[in-house]
Amino acid sequence: MRVLVLGAYGLIGAEVVRRLLADGVNVVGFGRSVAKGRRFFPEIDWRAGDLRTLTTVDDWAPLLGSIDAVVNASGALQDGAKDTLALSQDKSICSCIEVCARTGIKKFVQISAPGAVADATTEFMRTKANADAALRASGLNWTILKPGLVISAYAYGGTALIRMLAAFPWVQPLMSARARLQTVAAGDVAEAVALALTTERMARLDVDLVEGQSHTLGEIVAAFRAWLGFSPAYAVLETPRLVGAFVARCADLAAWLGWRSPLRTTALSVLAGNVLGDAAAGERALGRPLKSLGESLRALPSTAQERVFARAQLVFPALLMVLSGFWIASGVIALLHGDAAASVLRGTPLANDAEAFVMSGALLDIAIGVGLCVRATVRMAALAAVMLSAIYLAIGSVVTPELWADPLGPFVKVIPGIALALVVLALAEER
Repeated sequence: MRVLVLGAYGLIGAEVVRRLLADGVNVVGFGRSVAKGRRFFPEIDWRAGDLRTLTTVDDWAPLLGSIDAVVNASGALQDGAKDTLALSQDKSICSCIEVCARTGIKKFVQISAPGAVADATTEFMRTKANADAALRASGLNWTILKPGLVISAYAYGGTALIRMLAAFPWVQPLMSARARLQTVAAGDVAEAVALALTTERMARLDVDLVEGQSHTLGEIVAAFRAWLGFSPAYAVLETPRLVGAFVARCADLAAWLGWRSPLRTTALSVLAGNVLGDAAAGERALGRPLKSLGESLRALPSTAQERVFARAQLVFPALLMVLSGFWIASGVIALLHGDAAASVLRGTPLANDAEAFVMSGALLDIAIGVGLCVRATVRMAALAAVMLSAIYLAIGSVVTPELWADPLGPFVKVIPGIALALVVLALAEER
């Protein structure tokens, strides 16, 4: 069997690929970047594409040649610079399903979500529901799996957020701390996919994949704190609704700069309605109870690298905002006080071009600060910050070496800025 996995290097997709490879299945991965896919799974074939642009039968036909089954593990929380849900989760998947029906690809496994219904309050759920409905009407041998909160060794999205929250020192700030959720181990989701592809036990079924017990969000974060080896919080601080709404709106805006924060308004809306499903359905499908939260965590490693990651994710947004603000402020101040800045260069070999030097430097500073705000350019901007800082120090050491001894330390203070840019460069990995 040759299986195309959409979203093959995502949280669920990567787990599915690992399971299928272990079962000896011939897997073809699909993602936006073949290079990124090959870093994850160099042993499989890859096909690249953006689901937003694959919205017709003609778009999909070349990608589905020699494929026997499709697993759709792709998904996005809400619209942003990289995502348009009406296209990627609805129209594109419906076109893919239509091609499968026309070309004889019989099996199609759709990863959906509990609460995905046509009249849901969020576009995420509505677009998932529309694709689910198209699949049910297709005549294919379909299975729709609806996992709860996925617990995985691979930290991305919601699982990365929970790790980050669990790393908060002393107290535990939370939004929707009393929201109830059921979890599922990523391995159980992958097993369900494998069974759906290789047996008929889940043919034409909607299956909720959730553990038997529900937990509050506060309980889940506390469990992660214990798993990571952090001390229990002295107090849980319920974030006021207005503060939560403000943070979510800021995350929504950041999405249009390419940042896929799990704290967006869609996440809060989903939590407000709880994330619950029918545990018995998954138990019947797998022939056993699904792993509980405790069992899922015990099966995962909890080492220094997990603790370092959690702490790093907690401080990364602050590091990024400080570094971006520093470069933008530096450039704006230089533009507003160009004469004062140029006066430092008087009496040096750069005196004749002092104003041009200050102006160009200020514009570069602002460009770096803005580039740090955009997900697609953050690493390039961080590297530019390091290089430009080094150039400033090198030129300054030649033309104004006395500034090394200045009591305010204008040169000395550049060095921590370089270190901060290097930290941002190291941490700015999306997957």
